[in-house]
Amino acid sequence: MAKKRRTNEFDRYLEQLTGPERESVDTFFRMLDQRLRLSREWRKQILRDFENALLWYRWHGVELDRALELLSPSKLGGFYSRPADDWFPLDAAAKVYPLSMSHKQMAVFRLSVYLDEDVVPELLQMALTFTIKRFPFFATTIKNGVFWHYIDAAKRRFPVEPESTVPCADINVSLTGSKSFRVLYYKNRVSCEYFHILTDGTGGMVFLKSLTAEYLRLLGKEVKCEKGVLDIDGLPDASESADDFSKFVSGKKSSGFVDKPALQMGGRLSKIKPCQVIHFDMDAEKLRAAARDRGASVTALVLAMMFIACKAAMDRQHGTVHIQVPANMRKYFESHTLRNFSLYANIRLALEEITSLDGILPKVADQLKAGLAFEKMQEMMNGAVKLVRSVRLVPLFIKCPVARVVYGFLGDRAFTTTLSNLGVVEVPEGMAEHVRKMDFVLGTVALSRAAVSMVTVGNTATLSIAKLTVDPSFEERMLKLFRELGIEIKVSGSELYGF
Repeated sequence: MAKKRRTNEFDRYLEQLTGPERESVDTFFRMLDQRLRLSREWRKQILRDFENALLWYRWHGVELDRALELLSPSKLGGFYSRPADDWFPLDAAAKVYPLSMSHKQMAVFRLSVYLDEDVVPELLQMALTFTIKRFPFFATTIKNGVFWHYIDAAKRRFPVEPESTVPCADINVSLTGSKSFRVLYYKNRVSCEYFHILTDGTGGMVFLKSLTAEYLRLLGKEVKCEKGVLDIDGLPDASESADDFSKFVSGKKSSGFVDKPALQMGGRLSKIKPCQVIHFDMDAEKLRAAARDRGASVTALVLAMMFIACKAAMDRQHGTVHIQVPANMRKYFESHTLRNFSLYANIRLALEEITSLDGILPKVADQLKAGLAFEKMQEMMNGAVKLVRSVRLVPLFIKCPVARVVYGFLGDRAFTTTLSNLGVVEVPEGMAEHVRKMDFVLGTVALSRAAVSMVTVGNTATLSIAKLTVDPSFEERMLKLFRELGIEIKVSGSELYGF
């Protein structure tokens, strides 16, 4: 092994090995060298990652043969030995949504898993290095084309990083080589943050669960490849990176994205986005029972509560509150894509209609059912594809204002807030005993003072509120409403940034 790439600590480790052990390690690294056809810097860093993982196993009493087996270079496949020669056009939704944003900044969302022990960074890094080959669509960088952004393959070291900034911080896609996702860790939490133009909650959850399963394997745990955990040693399927918007568009009636401006909550906007993230952990069965007692779904119940909380956070007396509800299109069409395959419904109530929880819940439930009907979703899908086709030859730097003029695309002005509920997430045997909970955080946009998201694992439902203002009116009213339903809430979250 080349002396120049070894740490002093790894040198001392090698000196402690017996002759046969040293030969095993030398053979291991020779096999590893054959699988790394990367730039000098990426190759050096990946070799260092393997050294650090071997040191961790040594410190924690793992036999050398077992450590070499867990870290076998065969887990890399041929991913790092082949050139990056593929690229992916964006799907229709991924092309439409950025039209309401800066062409340099895209929406980011986060999925996190909380484990029963603090994260071992050395093994999490190896888990990502092994897992990424199974997700070639994620091993990419976002680039600016003449007419659209596009996704370009990238063969490089994808790092895990200690969390050091606000959740869902902007990722600037105008930078050369910018990543399409991040993997972060803090104490016992592993977080993946994604560009929304790369994937949606479903695809992001498959990646997070597969990454977590590989991390647990490196800790010596056995996790079955089921319930959304992919076999990372298997071959990627073309259907996983398919643009299913194009596949299922019907060409019939379409609905556009024109909408009137919605009322916005009060409070001075923060320059830091988000300026705070608040989590409400609650008993999932009690939440389901509260919804069931009122003849509604959990999503409808939480939506009704949000309308009341929005009104409490406003000084206006007239106008309409719009709440955007993303919809997983895989519920309507048979799809295995891990790409973005979601649209949304808009639920609207005039301020004068927002009274008591029981008073508005039937209206909210009816709108939700109608807005998420198959016909409505098909029309919106057709509209998204139609919009993309109509501006396909317009250069990217003028596409945004053209789209707004032609289609009245108002972006985040068209909704007051968002509720994205991933529902119940199942984890496979061998993982469940190590997962304490999960959470799901939406990045904030330019005007909406709060974005709400939910996910349930086991019997813990976690509702997360990403804030864009210091005004606590919205979350305080939400907390009060939950407690009035007899649901105890454990509140946690970040400190307040930017004030």
